[in-house]
Amino acid sequence: MHISVQRKNVNFYPDSSRVVARFFNNGEKRTHELIKRVRALDPQAVNRELEHTLREFAGRHRNISQIFLRHFEEHRGPIAYLGIDESRFSQEEKLLIGSYATMEYSIESAAMFNPSIIEDFDQSFLAKGEKRVIISFRATGEGHLSSIVFRRGILDASNNFHPNRVRNHIDMANIVQKKSYDKGRFVRKLQEMNISKQYSSSIMEDLPDHFEYHQLTVAVNKVLANGISIDQRLALEEITWLVDSYYDIEFSRDSDISERVIFPISPSESRGIEDARFVRFTEDDGSIKIYATYTAYDGRTILPKLLSTDDFTTFRIMPMHGKAAQNKNFALFPKKINGKYAVLARVDGVNNYLMYSDRNTLWNDPIKIQEPKYPWEFTQIGNCGAPLYTEEGWLVITHGVGPMRRYCIGASLFDLDDPTKEIGRLARPLLTPLEEEREGYVPNVVYSCGSMINNGSLVLPYAVSDYSSSYATVEMEELMNALKS
Repeated sequence: MHISVQRKNVNFYPDSSRVVARFFNNGEKRTHELIKRVRALDPQAVNRELEHTLREFAGRHRNISQIFLRHFEEHRGPIAYLGIDESRFSQEEKLLIGSYATMEYSIESAAMFNPSIIEDFDQSFLAKGEKRVIISFRATGEGHLSSIVFRRGILDASNNFHPNRVRNHIDMANIVQKKSYDKGRFVRKLQEMNISKQYSSSIMEDLPDHFEYHQLTVAVNKVLANGISIDQRLALEEITWLVDSYYDIEFSRDSDISERVIFPISPSESRGIEDARFVRFTEDDGSIKIYATYTAYDGRTILPKLLSTDDFTTFRIMPMHGKAAQNKNFALFPKKINGKYAVLARVDGVNNYLMYSDRNTLWNDPIKIQEPKYPWEFTQIGNCGAPLYTEEGWLVITHGVGPMRRYCIGASLFDLDDPTKEIGRLARPLLTPLEEEREGYVPNVVYSCGSMINNGSLVLPYAVSDYSSSYATVEMEELMNALKS
């Protein structure tokens, strides 16, 4: 059965002018020499160089002086090594040294793709049929380093998107280290990561049942002071990597959402934050919380993580646990099913799985609910975002990979009370790359990380060959009739 898909003439392209001011590590020797060279300048020369730098870059960033000071603080170790009292640095010297430890990074220079759309918290002052929405994107810059960026806008009664103006400055979040860790859960996660007990026990044995970050630091330093083997050092790196995977971030409230970027922070995501799938989740008490599942990647290891927010200003980041929390493609259902959290995932990289849990970060016992069936999905099948509730069942937008690694988008329908039961599935793709959509960072790909239902239509944002993004709409009545037939 043919289904009409209306592609909208809206495109989201990467913009290389959107830059963040990142900390840049010049290396130990260079940093020592830089500090000594700045210290050797007379006050007039320091002021002259600082004024020139501020004049060139102040308009490109929000409060560049504060960024310089923050990056100067990263040099406490080298300053101590040089035996210099930090109080002897003038404010101008601190700012200038901080500027040498700063670089601009264009977060969208390579691509802006894999979008996800959800309803905004604020639905005030809208006309009939309008809905305010937030679209997230995977922004990719130099070195294929991925982060999360946002756009806000309004869908009108005809599901035409009217974007808000994109602001100029990019606001980097303040990092708040998680204050307390549960030792039992932490040890179980170490076991899941195959870190031998003989290597981790020397660090964990002296910690209380609930420990704080500084307590772990003390335990780590104690082991380092005694000298450790190569294997123990590797275990220590893994433990530190895991602890740094728990954190909170907070943006300035006076920043626009288009200025906020969730940039890789912890070592576990040092090579990128990939494919965030946002979902508007209804808690047991009826309150609403925004969650997103994403993949953290450090160049070697994949770690599924969960992000949560109540306002898109503060975010909590947590790693997922469990034997099945080992791969990509996690998508949380928008509410509990039979009293439990539920998630879809491509656990083995090929098939679509369902899992239940009492906690939204613990996932075991995956149940296979779909495997490749049609030629356009013979390589693999997975979800394209959180399942959508309909009275007929859970609508799951899927992706399939076929010949020449062409990615297409499909759809399936599952039972509301038992999502292991597939009610219907499209034999043909809902969306395939058009001729003009085949070229990009990764050719022959259409892909989505989250859609929504609005005004009787499926609103489906999608990536165009991993370079840019657009969206399409599908009449729900037509789609549901096709799925049920």
